[in-house]
Amino acid sequence: MILYQAIIFLPLIGAAFAGVLSLRQQHVPAEIISVVCICLSFLLSCFAFYDIAITHNQLTITIARWIDSANFVANWSLRFDTLTAVMLIVVTSVSSCVHIYSIGYMHNDNARARFMAYLSLFTFAMLMLVTADNLLQLFFGWEGVGVASYLLIGFWYHKPSAHKAAMKAFVVNRVGDFGFALGIFVIFYLFGSIQFDDIFSDAFMYKGTKILFLGVEMPALEVAAILLFIGAMGKSAQLGLHTWLPDAMEGPTPVSALIHAATMVTAGVFLVCRMSPLIEYAPIALDIITVVGALTAIFAATIGMTQFDIKRVIAYSTCSQLGYMFFAAGVSAYPAAMFHLTTHAFFKALLFLGAGSVIHALSDEQDLRLMGGLWKKIPLTYSLMWIGSLALAGFPFFSGYYSKDMILEAAWASQSYIGQMAFWLGCVAALLTAFYSWRLLIMAFHGKPRCSTEVFEHVHESPPIMILPLIPLAIGAIFAGWFGYQLFVGYDMVYFWGDALFILPEHRAMEDAHHVPDWVKRLPVWLAASGVGVAVIAYAVLPAIPAMMISFLRPLHKLFYNKWFFDELYDILFVRSFVNFGKILWVRGDQGTIDAFGPDGMSELVLRGSDKLSKLQSGYVYHYAFAMIIGVVTLLSWYFSGFMG
Repeated sequence: MILYQAIIFLPLIGAAFAGVLSLRQQHVPAEIISVVCICLSFLLSCFAFYDIAITHNQLTITIARWIDSANFVANWSLRFDTLTAVMLIVVTSVSSCVHIYSIGYMHNDNARARFMAYLSLFTFAMLMLVTADNLLQLFFGWEGVGVASYLLIGFWYHKPSAHKAAMKAFVVNRVGDFGFALGIFVIFYLFGSIQFDDIFSDAFMYKGTKILFLGVEMPALEVAAILLFIGAMGKSAQLGLHTWLPDAMEGPTPVSALIHAATMVTAGVFLVCRMSPLIEYAPIALDIITVVGALTAIFAATIGMTQFDIKRVIAYSTCSQLGYMFFAAGVSAYPAAMFHLTTHAFFKALLFLGAGSVIHALSDEQDLRLMGGLWKKIPLTYSLMWIGSLALAGFPFFSGYYSKDMILEAAWASQSYIGQMAFWLGCVAALLTAFYSWRLLIMAFHGKPRCSTEVFEHVHESPPIMILPLIPLAIGAIFAGWFGYQLFVGYDMVYFWGDALFILPEHRAMEDAHHVPDWVKRLPVWLAASGVGVAVIAYAVLPAIPAMMISFLRPLHKLFYNKWFFDELYDILFVRSFVNFGKILWVRGDQGTIDAFGPDGMSELVLRGSDKLSKLQSGYVYHYAFAMIIGVVTLLSWYFSGFMG
């Protein structure tokens, strides 16, 4: 049991030591301690995966009683089941690679000990989230991840764009978190408990229960599931609450890999899968999850193919891939969603860290229009980026091929109109994904160099400390799909997942996915190959085509390039109105009313009164004598008037 607890608390210990050492500017010891702690956590997670997921020795460890008030009880407990074991492997493996990579990437930063402390704190919060045994503890990890991401995105706080991006991520996530909190309240109101076992065992009893919400009587489980999904939308950057994700690229590249690969953005997918015993009884919520996921997949893909910042292209691909995971969960294919979450973690972390290697080689340049001709200069990074791109595009025998195709097959097999819509939108997104992946590769590595001669002459491969962590990620990008297929989504999946995931018998998408027509299985591969072919023709063979297409489809390109104008729309609808409202409260409320009649008004009254009284102090003796005589006369007059009365 101590070993299981060590998985969670070792990153916290590393964060604490690194934080203390950062105060003394002792960077190397901070790096060593934090890396050792996270790597030990990963090794223990491997043992936990075998013990829990393979041999099915599931357990719950109660650390302490957290809250005990009337009929509300919340324990500080660690839940270890197959779903947790999978997330432990994903989080600790990617985080270990990111920690090691950061030693080289942040080598010249004078606050890298603080950076390592933030990375470890982020990992601890994510581990608390995935091992939670109740909704309150999950919410603690949820908010901990939010705080740590704020610190990491805004790490270079001297840059205005960085602290604005950090604030944007924090505020947008609070919108989703408000829905999440309301969902927890509804669940406690219904079940009288926030413990997962209590909720899951009694969920079927409430499938016909109504609740009064916003003045309207609604199905109680639908309300709870939708509110929880709103929280997941914010954390996983789904359509509507996605605007923080691209701006998070302002943080150092290791942050981008950690946030966008295995940790923060996958928390929403994990939440939906964890709550599957409840969400399965909420068909409307499942349809909403499917629609939002499918629209996010195609929406983000359209934006990704027009961007020029290498990290933003990969960030929008993350947003799109998360859409796949959600619409898989929406058609009750939770194993497929978790399978894609796992494979995606490896190849997306590989792509982000590979992009960081490119940026490092080009002296911090991120614009694809200022790259080109790099493949001879940095061949190892080029090869690794190829592996990540092949996995992302879903080419056969790479990990993305197994997981993404299973999602599309499950959507087709769901035999519903919404599932069919998700399937076709997912197919189009697969075409666009392959296109912008090879657009990135060609613009960055092929053609003539578009950077300055001085910069190009200094292009060099990253140091071994940055390249070595990419190797295990590349291995995962190649073999994770093949290794995990039978366990996650094959005929062994029922035994593998056990009680960690719940699917109603009438929801047969996962079972029927293995029996779809051959063209359904082959179509995504054909589309991926077509996307690659179009990108090669447009950017390598006939490089004049993109400019011609932009000119011919200018309104559509403008829409995609400007991210469908979501930021501008939100600025008009929310940001400006709230800023103006805040100014009114500040100028008229705070300054004009509270300060005017409160501290400022009282101080002004005292100043004016004292100014007038000070004029009585003339300094002439006869003035004071005259005042004394008037005083004596006044007192005598008052006395005799009382005496005579």
